[in-house]
Order: sequence, then structure tokens, then C-alpha cells
Amino acid sequence: MKARSIIVAVAVCCLAVSICSAQSAHMGTWKLNESKSNLPAGVTKNTSVAYEAAGDKIKVTVDGVDGSGKPVHSEWTGKFDGKDYPVTGDALSTTRSYKMINDHAMELTNKKDGKVTMSGRIELSADGKSRTVTVSGTNPSGAKVNYSAVYDKQ
Repeated sequence: MKARSIIVAVAVCCLAVSICSAQSAHMGTWKLNESKSNLPAGVTKNTSVAYEAAGDKIKVTVDGVDGSGKPVHSEWTGKFDGKDYPVTGDALSTTRSYKMINDHAMELTNKKDGKVTMSGRIELSADGKSRTVTVSGTNPSGAKVNYSAVYDKQ
């Protein structure tokens, strides 16, 4: 009976370790590193991006400033499965999707009323301490924009 209890305890510990290690390296809070970023004048600067578990989904909270310096805040809850999920608080999009490419890369797409307004790629560094978001899209006045933003994990 004692051996059986030990085996069950070890199995539970192994399961817990595997669940914890399976968490995406993208999870956590990321702060914009402006000195390493290539942000043209007038684009929205997402100064803080937080990824957290929300049941069986992921919640992404973005804070920053728009091109005129006014604060912006948006929230998205969904899965990294490439499907569109609603986004709130973003004047440039009504839905967003994230799609995992591998452990260190994913694609994102923002749409407004079904039309793509921005797409990009998120690449984690090998050590997982920084990430680069490369984006192309259209700004509110219809002009094409391309930029990259580097974030440091907090």
C-alpha cells in the first residue's frame, strides 16, 4: 500500500512538472525597448504587453500611447490557433488572431470588420528574454506602415 502511494505521488509530481514546462515562452509581461525598436513617427507604441492564462485560453493585454501621445488599452482573449477572436479597445481592429509557428515564433493578424489592417510575426530570442515584433499594415489615414518593436521580458 505504501509503495502504491509513493508511485501515485511521483506520477502526480511528474504530471505537474510537465504541465508547468509546457507553458508557452511567450507568456508573461513584455516592456517596449524603444532604443532597440524601429518605430516611425505617428505609430501607436505598445509599451507593455502581457500574456496570461484565462482558463483554456490566453488573455493579451496591451497598453501604450497612440501617435498623438494619448493612452491606449486593448484586450484580447483567445487561443494561438490562427482563428479570429474579438479584440476590445483597439480603434484599428475588431478581431485579432495569433498562430503558433514553433516554440519561439508566431504570426498575428488584426482585422477591422473582416479586412486585414495589420499582420506581423513575433520572434522570441533564443534565451527567451526578448522578443521582436515585425509588423506591416495600414495606419488610420490609409498609408502603409512597416516597423519592428523589441520587447524585454519583465
